[in-house]
Amino acid sequence: MLLFVLSSGARAAGPEDYELLRKSIVGDRADNFDEKPWVEIQHQLPPAPDLKHLISIDVGALSDNTFMIDEQSVTFGADEVVRYTLVVTSPGGARNVSYEGMRCATAERRLYAFGRPDGSWAKARNSQWVKISENSLNRHHAALFRDYFCSAGGTVSDTEGARRVLPKGNPAAVVR
Repeated sequence: MLLFVLSSGARAAGPEDYELLRKSIVGDRADNFDEKPWVEIQHQLPPAPDLKHLISIDVGALSDNTFMIDEQSVTFGADEVVRYTLVVTSPGGARNVSYEGMRCATAERRLYAFGRPDGSWAKARNSQWVKISENSLNRHHAALFRDYFCSAGGTVSDTEGARRVLPKGNPAAVVR
């Protein structure tokens, strides 16, 4: 059935379809304990986002918020984590800035820090890796996973590739 979903050009429309797509990308790798243990590399927090380098991402019609990624902050590490600064703006103008990471191999995300109005960062209190889920609160993470960084048709594998997919999405992603 998964081959039909992917070959028909449909996108994951709900939690069940999303889980099938996630499994097609991740497979059983997350449960294989015979492999060398994964180690996260040290990372540096980027400068505060620059408005000139913010690129809007499409998360669908389920949210009135605007979601943007600071292109200059996007990196693909030797640990295969895509790190980026996310800027979320509400219709009323409230803005949240966060520095996050995403692991395509395990369909997980991590929050490293929150941006302060003065451009500095506050370390996140809860900075654990968590599974990416398709729901209204985390729609932007699911979109970044499925449509940008971790597409079933091909995940990004370097910083240049991670930045290249931001304006229009990953061309390897299954078309809506």
